[in-house]
Amino acid sequence: MGGKDAQEGQWPWQVSLRNNGLHFCGGTLISQKWVLSAAHCFISSVKASSITVFLGSYKLFQPDSNEVAVAVNRIIQNPSYAGKGGSGDISLLELAKEVSYTDFIQPICLPDSTVTFPTGQQCWVTGWGNIAYGSSQPSPRTLQGVAVPVIGSSQCKGYYQTPTSSGTSTLQINSDMICAGYINGGKDSCQGDSGGPLVCAVNNQWFLAGVVSFGDGCGEPYRPGVYTLVTYYKNWIQSNDPDVSVNVRDVIFTSPFVSLYNMASPMYVSTLQLTWILLLLNFL
Repeated sequence: MGGKDAQEGQWPWQVSLRNNGLHFCGGTLISQKWVLSAAHCFISSVKASSITVFLGSYKLFQPDSNEVAVAVNRIIQNPSYAGKGGSGDISLLELAKEVSYTDFIQPICLPDSTVTFPTGQQCWVTGWGNIAYGSSQPSPRTLQGVAVPVIGSSQCKGYYQTPTSSGTSTLQINSDMICAGYINGGKDSCQGDSGGPLVCAVNNQWFLAGVVSFGDGCGEPYRPGVYTLVTYYKNWIQSNDPDVSVNVRDVIFTSPFVSLYNMASPMYVSTLQLTWILLLLNFL
């Protein structure tokens, strides 16, 4: 909520998860056969056989030729998942077949353990979720993106312990979580964004920092969005998907729409420019 329409292809790792045709959660493509999402998206009644992953989606109600639908082979829940609002809110979806990368379908890098996201860093959360608590986005439900700053763990804990007009929160901020948002609210992930990506740029490279997990309402003051911290689960992810890329040198984006990050706004570069930039990094 509080975001704006993305450009088509701007966030090519974003996927839509649909249960019997209906969007219910987001996810992130991390390799040709694996998608990362939130564990709370897959309650007992949601089976792999009923889920379809839509890649390259832009407008949910206006599909186009850039969109690819793939069935799910299996869902792997993190064994430490403690229930909605708790630790371990992360899952892996194995696709029924490998996907081909296009300008609109690309994986994102996972951060190595040496990558940090300092307090105040502007990151982006994307998805097709509600634009306000209990209020869905109108048709055609265009992919949204909003910039949110990282909030330190101790500060985030303090916010959630602060009483508001809605009362006192009982939600806990644990070491496998990362917070992002504003003290005054207004910009946040919301229902329908669950499982989707929180991405941050480090040295002109996008990394998956978090997975949309929970909040107390949407965009409420003193209640920033809470995300599962991807670095915390990097080893678990790699143990299931050894093909995932955790280093910029492993991925050459071919999409002309992928944006590099500067402090003002996303900057669009051509395929040739982006390829040369990443190739040069190989020699550093």
